[in-house]
Amino acid sequence: MKGFKFGLGLGIIICFVFIFIMAISYDQEDMKEIYSPAFKTHQRPPAIFIHDKHNEKAGLDDCSICHHLYENGKLVEGGMSVGEPCSECHKLTKTKDNKIPLMEAYHKMCIGCHKKRGKGPMACGECHVKK
Repeated sequence: MKGFKFGLGLGIIICFVFIFIMAISYDQEDMKEIYSPAFKTHQRPPAIFIHDKHNEKAGLDDCSICHHLYENGKLVEGGMSVGEPCSECHKLTKTKDNKIPLMEAYHKMCIGCHKKRGKGPMACGECHVKK
């Protein structure tokens, strides 16, 4: 009976480790588009965005450039919000506590960077491609 309990316990541990590894490996490396369930309805298709290919082409290796972090209204230098959805901080509508609503945050981040660098799509249909 001891062997059975040990084997069952070991099997459970192996399952948890497998699930943990799968959760870690399914991150932004596999990201193909930007889609936020925070929006109840979508006016356009999700923006095409192949995370790793984009960052490689743009020469981005500092995650905090896009995944910024603010505390008490101030940017935390090198702080990152990786793993948190943008909607965690940026709510759908502008309020006293939410100065940049979600859609504006997406557009300012992406289009603002493209304009600054003079590269990348800037028109709606260039990111939100109909399939």
